[in-house]
Amino acid sequence: MTATEILECLVGFATVSRDSNLALIEWVEAFLDEHDVEHWRIESDDGSKANLLARIGPATAGGVVLSGHTDVVPVDGQPWSSDPFTLVDKGDGRLYGRGTCDMKGFLACALAQVPSWTGRRLEKPIWLAFSYDEEVGCIGAPRMIERLLADHPRPAAVIVGEPTLMQPVVAHKGATNLRTTVTGRASHSSQVDQGVSAIHVAARLVTKIEDVMAELKAEGRVDEAFNVVHSSLHVGKIAGGTAINIMARECTFEWEIRHLPQDRFEDLLGRVDAYAAELQAEMRRRAPEAGIATEALNVTVPALADDDNAEVLSLCHELLGERPAGAVAYATEAGQFQREGLPTVICGPGSIGQAHQPDEYIEREQLEAGERFMVALGERLGHA
Repeated sequence: MTATEILECLVGFATVSRDSNLALIEWVEAFLDEHDVEHWRIESDDGSKANLLARIGPATAGGVVLSGHTDVVPVDGQPWSSDPFTLVDKGDGRLYGRGTCDMKGFLACALAQVPSWTGRRLEKPIWLAFSYDEEVGCIGAPRMIERLLADHPRPAAVIVGEPTLMQPVVAHKGATNLRTTVTGRASHSSQVDQGVSAIHVAARLVTKIEDVMAELKAEGRVDEAFNVVHSSLHVGKIAGGTAINIMARECTFEWEIRHLPQDRFEDLLGRVDAYAAELQAEMRRRAPEAGIATEALNVTVPALADDDNAEVLSLCHELLGERPAGAVAYATEAGQFQREGLPTVICGPGSIGQAHQPDEYIEREQLEAGERFMVALGERLGHA
């Protein structure tokens, strides 16, 4: 099967993160079985989702892990001009469908080379590491990485195939999603001295969250490798209140911290928490039951630092030609591999500018570039 044919199959599985990815995993397992490739499932706690780990070549140390996620973001409310879960070729050099660039195109390029790789005598293994729930906090990959390192010889390098237009990426920010709940005291809005408005307090805290970014820039905590040069804090959702004439008892907002590799998430959260503590003390002077509580909605996705990657970066240059290495603001599973001591870079076909968009697409030439990369990798690690 060609990469395009495989991509058509993969796009046909509606693996939105809120749903199971098992049908796709079963299809890949059957494909690997046809070519006598060993593989292992690493399931979620409830068994509704699974990572898939596979090895082509010898069970020896070294080799390269090709990592990608199987889940995609929702299409709800997006103005698609075609069925998102049917691969569509409109004759404009693009292949349309949810996940085409993010990142089933990379998975298809890798799978298309499995027959060729199994026909070679690889000197070092090529690993396929397909995860679940990357889009909702990189949830699946850690247990897959744990099993890889516990049960198998240690790989030498990891390439995470997020869409980078086949340009190596050596750094990205870490990411944590949070929810803050402000509890005040309700009262009639004409009696403002009797209540504590959770909305008003939340508004002050939201403003502080934005102010922290200004503080970071003023302190010179920036990295020019990133298009947003500082760690960013952003509030994306807020809800609260009962009626216009009632002082709100509760207000909840959801926000995120995307921190540079050299910043610590805990330090940035600490700045916000310190101000929240001041606000809470002020609230409780009027309403002892009032409070502010913040909870993490996901385990912090670690940043990817431009460290200890010379060997894998050299491999990418060898396979692609010399290309400048960059940094990106979005988070990936790459930091999770690096955290376990595995040299890691990001490199894959397609543009991140198309990810999560209606009428998501991958350029045919990008898919072909991904295929050439996989062919070159097989030639580099083995011989006919």
